[in-house]
Parts: sequence; C-alpha cells; structure tokens
Amino acid sequence: MSLNAFQNTFAGNPLDRVSEYRKDAAWLAERLASDQSLGVVLWNGKALVERSSSGGTQIAYLPSRLVEDLSGGSERLLFLGLWQETAVFAVDLEGPADPTDGPLQGMGRFEDARALASSLAPGETAIVGTAKGVFEWRRKHRACSVCGEPTRAAEGGWKRECPACSADHFPRTDPVVIMLAVHGDRCMLGRQAAWPAGMFSALAGFLEPGESIEEACARELFEEAGLRTTSVRYHSSQPWPFPNSLMIGLIAEVDSDEAQPDQTELSEVRWYTRDEARALLAGEIRGSFAPPAMAIAHQLLRAWAAAD
Repeated sequence: MSLNAFQNTFAGNPLDRVSEYRKDAAWLAERLASDQSLGVVLWNGKALVERSSSGGTQIAYLPSRLVEDLSGGSERLLFLGLWQETAVFAVDLEGPADPTDGPLQGMGRFEDARALASSLAPGETAIVGTAKGVFEWRRKHRACSVCGEPTRAAEGGWKRECPACSADHFPRTDPVVIMLAVHGDRCMLGRQAAWPAGMFSALAGFLEPGESIEEACARELFEEAGLRTTSVRYHSSQPWPFPNSLMIGLIAEVDSDEAQPDQTELSEVRWYTRDEARALLAGEIRGSFAPPAMAIAHQLLRAWAAAD
C-alpha cells in the first residue's frame, strides 16, 4: 500500500497483502495452482531478475506452478499478496548451486537485494525486500523458542507453528532509531572506523525494551557523542531487510555542538552547515561522502539541507 508521504527505498510495496486470506488454506492452494498467478524467486538472499523492455532491470516473474515445484512444499513458500486480482508468491531457495545453471536456466539472473535497490523500480524493490525479510526470519527461527522443537510454516508463510507445544511465532522486526543531530544552523554526522574511508552518516541504534522512540534517540546521542537532546522530530521510516529492521528517521535538536565520539561506536564526528551538507551530498567535498540515496540517512541529510 502506497501512502501520500515521503517514501524511502524498500517501502511502498504495491501488493495488497490481504492478510485475511492467509488462514484460508483452500484459497491459497487455488491461487497457487492458478495459471494467472505469479512467483518471485530468491536464492541465498538474492532475487531473480531480468532485463526489462526499456533496457533496465525488473523482477523475473515466473508462473506460480513452477515456483511451487521449486519449493518442494509449503516450508519455502510465501504468499506476498495481490496485484489487483493476480496472486504473487515467493520461494526461498538455498544451496551452493546457482539455479540459473539448472532448472531456471535462461529465465534470468540472481542479483544481491542491496545492489538491486538502485536498479529496480521502487515498488519491486519493496516486494523483494518483503520476501527477503520474511525468509531471513524463517531461516533463523526453524526451532521453537519455547520448547526447542522444530516449527512448521503456516498462514502462507507468515507464521510458524510448533506442533509440540502449540506456540505460534511471527516475523520479527527490530526497530532502530536513526537521527540527524542539529544545533543551530549545523548538523552532525559521524563515522565508524569499520566504514569505507571518508563516509559520514547519521547516528543510529536499536530501541531497547521499555523505551519510547524519543528516549532511544536521546540515549544513543548521549552514549555515542555526549550530546543532550532537547527535541525530536519524526521524518520518515524505512524497512531495512538486512536482516529485519525498521529504521525510524528523526531530526534531533541538541543543546550544544561539543560532541565527543565514544571511540567505540563512533571514531569521528563532523559538523556541517546547510551549504556544506549540500556539497557533501553532491560529492563535492574531497575525501568525504554521504551514504547513498537508498539509505534513510541520506534522505534525512537531504531534507535538512533543503530546509530554509
């Protein structure tokens, strides 16, 4: 569902999830067997794509019956939703052998989901991100966290059931605050030592139990840079399927510009005026660069730099 709001990469899935049909096994089976239904293929987290008529890249949609054959059963299948009246499924393949050298020969090529963010249409990027996120959760939750017994797929792949203790498990999303710290007419970006040389970005951290979004933002800014937050403004959010996060984008006013990187999370911080931020985004500051446009950190910086 697309909303009239700022939309980051991996958001804006055009499919109607029709979650009310996930419990209807007969309906799902009928749609999976239909000649009108389509399938998306992932292999080790990569998506099957092909060349579009315009020369770009698009998802290689396959007949859902082929996807069902590839899956070998419900365990690797996911019902993604409806495109108008067309049902769309996904299959999760694993293993060292590239399926395009075997059963999918001539049907496309597999590309990394992160790399596809800049080449697929936004809606298709969101479809791939949704499938990848659910499959990553499935891969890590094959055993029941209550009793340790194997679980099984249910409700079109959106739930896992434990036959032993009857516990139900649902896909996990980890909320992350990511904030652009602002003081007066300057903003602050930081970098970690492990990042590519010269890259500066907004600060980020996971929400902890019992925290509000604002409290997590303030805690992270103080822990990593020694800054006290005075106000927090929401900008937008971004599903981030690497592996299962929701990035909550914020603009945070702080009470000083005397930041002290903790040398654990942050190795360095820099302050930028709006003109300098625009130059950084344009790649005009030698030896420094901002995150790519697919990242919400880029969009936070761009939104602040464009404001009067």
